[in-house]
Amino acid sequence: MRIHIATDHAGLDFSTHLKQHLAEAGHEVIDHGPQSYDPIDDYPAFCINAAKGVVADQQAGVEALGIVFGGSGNGEQIAANKVTGARAALVWNDSTAKLARQHNDANVISIGARQHTVDEATAFIDAFIAEPFSEEERHVRRIAQLAEFEATGDIAGKNVDH
Repeated sequence: MRIHIATDHAGLDFSTHLKQHLAEAGHEVIDHGPQSYDPIDDYPAFCINAAKGVVADQQAGVEALGIVFGGSGNGEQIAANKVTGARAALVWNDSTAKLARQHNDANVISIGARQHTVDEATAFIDAFIAEPFSEEERHVRRIAQLAEFEATGDIAGKNVDH
């Protein structure tokens, strides 16, 4: 599987470990940055590029997921979710990692590098990658509604305020 990753200065050390871990597991890792430590760098472009990479790969039929991380993971998740077609979930334990895939078919996860040990975060990532989407009708329906709103600004028959 192709895995797109991005971080900011808070997760740079973690990204080095993660790239090696994922490569050893047989994944192709695309690192969207940063490449060097800058204590005042800005995460949005890195995370947006990772999410764009995931969406483009998936649209081309390439099996791909994304991982973005920073101090809390919140801003990184928000940045990734600005990309049409990205479904980024903030993950803080094994359950949220698995449910992101099972229920939401998340294609990107965000993790707070300052909130977890490297071993914890790596376990969350492994759980996320290994977990398939459930394909349950209710989850498919909800994801379709999100995609409809993303494309049109409305969800037909669901009383979205205008």
